[in-house]
Amino acid sequence: MKRKHQLISDAFKAKKQRLAVGLETVEKEGPEAVESALQYLASLFPRKLFEDALPPLILKHQVYSLVKDRTTVDRCLNQLKEEGRIRMFQHGFDADSLVLTFTDSYQSKVLEFVSGKEVARTVRKFLDSVLISCPDISFDKKRMLTEFGFSDAEITQLVNAGVLTVRDAGSWWLAVPGAGRFVKYFIKGRKAVLGMIQKAKYKEVLLSDLQNRRAPSSVKLGLPYHVHDIIGAQLVDCIPTSSGTLLRLADD
Repeated sequence: MKRKHQLISDAFKAKKQRLAVGLETVEKEGPEAVESALQYLASLFPRKLFEDALPPLILKHQVYSLVKDRTTVDRCLNQLKEEGRIRMFQHGFDADSLVLTFTDSYQSKVLEFVSGKEVARTVRKFLDSVLISCPDISFDKKRMLTEFGFSDAEITQLVNAGVLTVRDAGSWWLAVPGAGRFVKYFIKGRKAVLGMIQKAKYKEVLLSDLQNRRAPSSVKLGLPYHVHDIIGAQLVDCIPTSSGTLLRLADD
């Protein structure tokens, strides 16, 4: 699996700069296009900002900015999830904004996060049993107790470790430990980038001009990361012009 990821990454490096500047759709199709987009978007994630404590986190809709066929994206991402190669998370955004990352990166960062802590054994049990057998993004108490064999005390340990977060009474979301700061930076950064376009004449700006501007200090995740966010989330319309792609704030 690691070799396959590496081959995809190496093949994609040649197109990385073109995608970063022009936001063209990838030349590949189907699963290969989606995996290439994931590798590229993962490369935009600022690991050092989080002391390399988080796996590269990608918003599902960011992939739509690179692979225009959303049905293909959804189908391929679901296949990757069912195969256990990626994990998806609901981290406090709206219901349609899912976060995803590669499973091997998630596992390694979770183990690093709990290393030397009392909860480490329980977390490893969860990773070795639930994570490898169940692709779901949430779990209810009945399944945790009867199907996966966790006690109430162990579930509490998983919550304290940040591997699970409360969804509602008796159910939990799968979570990325320490991701709260990412969520905070993401929300502030998106607002700031949209504000840059909001202040422009006619509330529109050439993509090339936007990329050449100095981003506000609140855009901690990087301007390219947020450009793929606002395009994929359809917060801006992409309009082809003779001068390049024009980004215009979408109508509410």
